[in-house]
Amino acid sequence: MPSEEQDLRIRQFEAGLKAATDSAGEGELVRSRFQFGDDHRDAFEVKRLCEVLEVNRSSYYKWLAGREARTARQWADQRLAGRIREVHAESGGAYGSPKVTAELRETGLHVNEKRGARVMRSFHASLIRETFQGAGDYATPPTAGTRFSPG
Repeated sequence: MPSEEQDLRIRQFEAGLKAATDSAGEGELVRSRFQFGDDHRDAFEVKRLCEVLEVNRSSYYKWLAGREARTARQWADQRLAGRIREVHAESGGAYGSPKVTAELRETGLHVNEKRGARVMRSFHASLIRETFQGAGDYATPPTAGTRFSPG
């Protein structure tokens, strides 16, 4: 049974967690709860942490067991992001995820479009060109500001 002092510390911990995770999305909230619990497991029992964080203990331990796989996936995504940046730069910033993925496949890299798009989003690979390529190299399309009259 936790002492009153421990219970107070846990309640303060819970209030800090709520403030820290209010701006996070639902998936990020769950990940941060697990991480937060892992960071504080030396100070509190895992059972009590999971109660306060409103996560199942089995889910926490499953998340903990998957740490090595997540780390490997993050490294692989970072390497893929480097390759994506190269292809994206070679295209002059014109290629989005479908064409970038096709180019990567041509080089023998096995990657699907959803993963390519996710990595592009997460590593902030720009998908938009800042200027239009062409004869005038316009900063805005040539039809901007043009009034069209009905035929």
